[in-house]
Amino acid sequence: MFLPLHDQNRLVRLPRPYVNLGLIAANILIFLFYQKAGTEMAVAASSYSFGLIPVVLFDIRDLAPHLQMQPDWMSLVSYAFLHGNFMHLIGNMLFLWVFGDNVEDAMGHLRYLVFYLMCAAAGGLAYAAVDINSEVPLIGASGAVSGVVAAYLMLHPRVKVWVLVLGRIPVRLSAAWILGAWVLYQVFNAATSHDSQVAWIAHLGGLVAGAVLIVFLRDRNVPLFDRQMK
Repeated sequence: MFLPLHDQNRLVRLPRPYVNLGLIAANILIFLFYQKAGTEMAVAASSYSFGLIPVVLFDIRDLAPHLQMQPDWMSLVSYAFLHGNFMHLIGNMLFLWVFGDNVEDAMGHLRYLVFYLMCAAAGGLAYAAVDINSEVPLIGASGAVSGVVAAYLMLHPRVKVWVLVLGRIPVRLSAAWILGAWVLYQVFNAATSHDSQVAWIAHLGGLVAGAVLIVFLRDRNVPLFDRQMK
């Protein structure tokens, strides 16, 4: 649909978005070194050991002993640090790079980390709840990133954002138009796409969590909907 490039939205409360930068670094390092830059065998092994598998999460079936690397409940977070290929990784990290710093600025470091992980868990739970008997692993930061997008949209709908549309056309529009269209795109695909390789329902779970959590986790002096802008 589009890729975000830059927003004209400086930080106000924090000198650096250390948690957001750390999350981006963690995702990249895990992909490059643990998943061996997306090689098929490494991605498959990591997806079963650390991805979210509904039938395993709900204790309907057990993983093979050689794949069991963590308690089953931890997959609600660990899946969000794995990616299937470079494009999967780059797309998620671009969204996190452009929008995550301002969400962290509105919350502070610790609350932003909690927020991010809770959005990841909400996306994973939404995916698992739709088909508790599914054996297909969920991987990717999209659920958590969707929460960040929802929070940014509620904080800064009037901020101008540069995006690349259709991979080649640079456009500068307000976040309300850009991210609003992105949210509608997620909803449409979740409602109409069946047997898709993209877990649209996980995106929706993250979106809802992000929209709710930003109300409670933002600093009490941070207004919603750019109310401080004239």
